[in-house]
Amino acid sequence: MSPASLPDFLAIGHVTKDLTPEGWTIGGTVSYASITARNLGKKAAIVTCAGKDLPLERLLSGVEIFNAGSSGTTTFQNIYLDERRTQFVREVAPKITPSHIPESWRKVPIVLIGPVAMEVEEEVVDLFPESLIGVTPQGWMRRWDQEGLVHYRLWEEAPRILPKVKALILSEEDVQGELKLVEEFARLVSILVLTQAERGATLYWEGRKESFPARPARLVDPTGAGDVFAAAFLIRYYETGDPRRAVRFANAVASFSVEAPGVNGIPSRKTVEEWMAKEGWE
Repeated sequence: MSPASLPDFLAIGHVTKDLTPEGWTIGGTVSYASITARNLGKKAAIVTCAGKDLPLERLLSGVEIFNAGSSGTTTFQNIYLDERRTQFVREVAPKITPSHIPESWRKVPIVLIGPVAMEVEEEVVDLFPESLIGVTPQGWMRRWDQEGLVHYRLWEEAPRILPKVKALILSEEDVQGELKLVEEFARLVSILVLTQAERGATLYWEGRKESFPARPARLVDPTGAGDVFAAAFLIRYYETGDPRRAVRFANAVASFSVEAPGVNGIPSRKTVEEWMAKEGWE
């Protein structure tokens, strides 16, 4: 399939199957991020590798999809206990290489590179010299054993990748709570945002560090909240040039997203802006 037009927002990484006790649901950074972009009024697109067993056009309605193809789909199983997650990888699709990125999409205004299972080759970062590039590195910070149990991995490629991107968005869980590592990353990138669940987010920018509260939310499903935050942050930063405003906006968007299962809680721009105006968050 050939891309039809230039999107506003492009997410790169694997769409996943997330196994649950009730069956499976669509997952992966690109799924949550592209739906967020769509709901915020942007023309959203993804580049992924997934199997034909996943009806992407139906599951990601309104998102343009370039699927490089795979015999299977990357599959995760997340088990939550006391708000902590144990994660297993059950299947992994092929890597996404520079050759998979359509030439006509290399001038997209906003790009989110969101690996989930070591699947995006780092050279992909070099393809977007005119774009606002953000990275969620969780998939470059994972390894798994023979049983598929996911463990932390040192992100050795960070010193090569981060100087080429504008924003790094990651969670406390991604760095195992190691704030020294966050500070090391912050020295390599223009903007870093550390998401902290119900405690909000911390912005590292121009040598400063500033914390922002979260919107109080009724937690139903935290899966994907960081990916929603990342997409919302990049979109609002692109619109305003102000990372502080972007963090406040992204905090609000992400908080709505955890109030329903899967991607169902991702709000519209109208919902977010009305709440922010009412609470004086803008």
